[in-house]
Amino acid sequence: MTATDRSIELVNAAAQAAADRLAHDIIAYDVSDVLSITDAFLLASAPNDRQVKSIAEEIEERLQKELGAKPVRREGDRDARWILLDYVDIVVHVQHSEERVFYALERLWKDCPELPLPEDAVKTRGKAAEHAALTGADLDGADGELS
Repeated sequence: MTATDRSIELVNAAAQAAADRLAHDIIAYDVSDVLSITDAFLLASAPNDRQVKSIAEEIEERLQKELGAKPVRREGDRDARWILLDYVDIVVHVQHSEERVFYALERLWKDCPELPLPEDAVKTRGKAAEHAALTGADLDGADGELS
């Protein structure tokens, strides 16, 4: 089984919204073969809590306005370190860069096919490492990189 057309439409709209809010390292996985609860995961990150919240809000607003989609569940608002938006067809994870490195969701889902994303979203790859280098932040984790 592969992700449905609706799931891909949601992923692309969410990825573009995240890119428009300057999210880092946007990536999406088709998890439909390994999970029965959703078709796709979209991952994005930001270097601070305020930006994490802003990205999640933009995704939610854009999916509502453009596609009439509302999340059935939203978690993580209080601390804004990891906000999860569950749209049933897709699950969006917007994480603080430190949480992204620590939890390494890419490693969990690396065997799942990566979904193509809009060009603006693809251009965000490597932005977390670039930001860390510019600010002197330590995002190295155990292996020296975000992915």
